[in-house]
Amino acid sequence: MKVIDFRFRPSTPEAVKGMLTPGTVFYPMCEYFNYAARAKPEPIETIIEHMKDSNVVKGCVIGRDVETTNGAKSSNPGILDLMKQYPDRFIGFAGLDPHKGMDAVAELNNRVTKDGFGGAAIDPYMARIPADHARYYPIYAKCCELGVPIVITTGPATLVQDAVMDDSSPRHIDRVACDFPDLRIIMSHGGYPYVNEAIMVVQRNRNVYMDLAEYEQQPFSEKYFEAVNTILSDKILFASAAPYMDFQEQIALYCNTLPIKPEVLENVMYKNAARLLGLEK
Repeated sequence: MKVIDFRFRPSTPEAVKGMLTPGTVFYPMCEYFNYAARAKPEPIETIIEHMKDSNVVKGCVIGRDVETTNGAKSSNPGILDLMKQYPDRFIGFAGLDPHKGMDAVAELNNRVTKDGFGGAAIDPYMARIPADHARYYPIYAKCCELGVPIVITTGPATLVQDAVMDDSSPRHIDRVACDFPDLRIIMSHGGYPYVNEAIMVVQRNRNVYMDLAEYEQQPFSEKYFEAVNTILSDKILFASAAPYMDFQEQIALYCNTLPIKPEVLENVMYKNAARLLGLEK
């Protein structure tokens, strides 16, 4: 079975070191979840071979730009390097800082039209404004103009300084989906812990999809799989959250452990993402 991983960043030594560096924005979270004990840094060549062995045909590398609020510069240049090295393996999503105004719109335009990125990405809890804030709307409009999807990162942002969980609530994404019906939206990390709300935002809006990365086995997650097997069989995307999670272990989790009906599993692992990305033949 082919796999598209919708939240994948190779666990190179550089990437792992960046997450385990004291003072960086996600270091407290990595320390809390004992990421150092689980990390598996490997050369990119080895990771590519693992992708081939696991039949991961595409990895979506989700960018981040939170320079205004957190001082962390854009990851887009590194993603571009990865895409140039393995153009058939990776799809970049340009991380955008809404506080940069039209510069963020220009960044999106250049990354898509000149560099071949496949979409956009924002982090409301990192930007400290919810997804339906006016600062994002020029970005959404440009996505519609370019015909590319956007990944909106949700989740509780465990131990991320100054992050407010409500900024990533699915209720804000519901309004965006209504205001931009042609915008393809991926709610990443399942809108956790607002599980029921996330499910209904995806179900009631034709243009909203969701991945469950990192929250497949957390409290309340059983509701996700009730929905996967019924009303959301065509809307859930596999995403490993590599390198925080080992993508091979996550594939095994989905294929062997999680309560996903066999007739739905291929949708989750490949078909839904292929349709969303326009890769169907």
